[in-house]
Amino acid sequence: MNTPIIERAESATGRKVVLVTGASSGIGAAVAARLAAQGHHVVAGARRTDRLRELAEHTAEATARCGGGLEPVRLDVTDRADTEAFVRTARERHGRVDALISNAGVMPLSRLDSLLVGEWDRMIDVNVRGLLHGIAAALPVFREQGSGHFVTVASTGAHEVVPTAAVYCATKYAAWAITEGLRQECDPSIRVTTISPGVVESELADSITEAGAAEAMRAYRAHAMSPDAIAGAVSYALGQAPDVDINEIVLRPVRQR
Repeated sequence: MNTPIIERAESATGRKVVLVTGASSGIGAAVAARLAAQGHHVVAGARRTDRLRELAEHTAEATARCGGGLEPVRLDVTDRADTEAFVRTARERHGRVDALISNAGVMPLSRLDSLLVGEWDRMIDVNVRGLLHGIAAALPVFREQGSGHFVTVASTGAHEVVPTAAVYCATKYAAWAITEGLRQECDPSIRVTTISPGVVESELADSITEAGAAEAMRAYRAHAMSPDAIAGAVSYALGQAPDVDINEIVLRPVRQR
């Protein structure tokens, strides 16, 4: 019943209803905070709701000044029903969904001969199935609305493979391929963007249990970008005119060649 009002408001002011997964830390938290501070209404999803509430409180003053909002919602992207409810509830509350930022991801790196199969499964579940669950939930909404924007946070690991990262890179190759396929298949009214960051300051490396991989990652991450650099790339993609689709942005620290 409120859909026409929200549609007019978004059209007149540029205010979007944006869903962000994996928003409790790192890139997801930075994206949610920046977009809310730009006046958008951000529905921030993650399992760690305490972190989401802290983020909402921390950004409350900045978002209030510009009319934005940051709404914490518990979300497990590996659960298809949970992801469907995340998208459906956002649309019911706000009348529309303008963008889905699929950022949730894990990175427990290890050599293949360590046979950490449970960690491989976790990466596949979050990084690949989680992305597909988001697409399955949001695509019918975007089609019905006649507009929408998918943004997938992949990795430079979608374009290279290094020791200890075979499975992680495989999931990011998959994320890149799925998103590119989606871009080619979608009606032009739906925009699709892949963001592929290099090394970013985050908690991702904290999940590495293999000692050798953890040591290699400490050296690899000696020079890292702020998550806000990735938030800026997401904001840039979202801010383009409706007839402009930013297909992919690759960004790295200057010291990462």
